[in-house]
Amino acid sequence: MESQEITFTGSDGETLHGTLDLPPKEPETFGLMAHCFTGGRNHPATRRVARELTARGMAVLRFDFTGFGDSGGEFAESTFSSNVADLGLAASWLREHHRAPTLLVGHSLGGAAAIPAALEIPEVAAVVTIGAPSDPGHVTHLFAGILDDVQRDGRAEVILGGQRVTVSREFVQDLHDSDIHNAARALDRPLLIMHAPDDELVEIRNANGIYRAARHPKSFIALDGADHLLSKPKHARRAAQLIAAWADPYLPDTFTPEAD
Repeated sequence: MESQEITFTGSDGETLHGTLDLPPKEPETFGLMAHCFTGGRNHPATRRVARELTARGMAVLRFDFTGFGDSGGEFAESTFSSNVADLGLAASWLREHHRAPTLLVGHSLGGAAAIPAALEIPEVAAVVTIGAPSDPGHVTHLFAGILDDVQRDGRAEVILGGQRVTVSREFVQDLHDSDIHNAARALDRPLLIMHAPDDELVEIRNANGIYRAARHPKSFIALDGADHLLSKPKHARRAAQLIAAWADPYLPDTFTPEAD
C-alpha cells in the first residue's frame, strides 16, 4: 500500500492535512473516512479500516479535523458544523485531483458528521457510521465537568483522548443544535450503521435512533465484543471487511469485497 500526504484548505481557512491511502493497482473507487472525536487521521481504528478497504482496491482519504494531528487551527475555533463542511471540502479535493468519493465512512462523532456531509456530496453512493451518536450533543458528557466553566467563561480546557483541548461555548451550542435524525431522514443513499452492543462511550440506543430515523435501504451490524475505539486490530479488520461486503452492490462494478 502506498500513502500520499496531502493538504487542502478547510472551512475556516486553515490548512488541513490528510493521508491518501492507495492500493497497489489503479484504484477502483475512492472513499473518504472521518476520524473519531479527538482521534485524528492516524488513530489506529481509522488507519486499520482504511488499510483493509485499500487492500480491496479502494483508495481512501483520511484527514485531521481542525486542531488535531497535523492540521492547523485551534479545536476551540471549530464546531460540528465546520467538521461537516470540511468533509465536503475533502471530497472536493478528491474530485479535483482524482475522483469524488463514492463511499463515506465515519467513526464516532465523525460518523454523525458523515450523514449530513453526504447530503452535500452527490457522488457518494453509500454511507457507513461506526459507533456514532444519534444526537451530537451526547458527546458533551465526556466533558460534563467543565460545562459550567464553558458557559461562564466562553471556553475551558479538558483532557480528552490523552490530549488537552479547549472546548468553546460555540462548539457545545452547535452540538446541541445539530439534528442528525432529520439528516438521516433526508439521506437518499444506502446507510450502514455499525455499533458495538457494549460500547462504553456511546450507548447502543444511539444506533437505534439513527436506524429508526433513516429510510431504506438501511442496515445494522452489531460489532460484538468490540469497544468504542475498535482498540483491538481484529475488530477494526472485521468492521472493514463487513463494510466492503455491504457496500459492494452500491459501488462501481469493478469494486469487489475480495482482493484479487
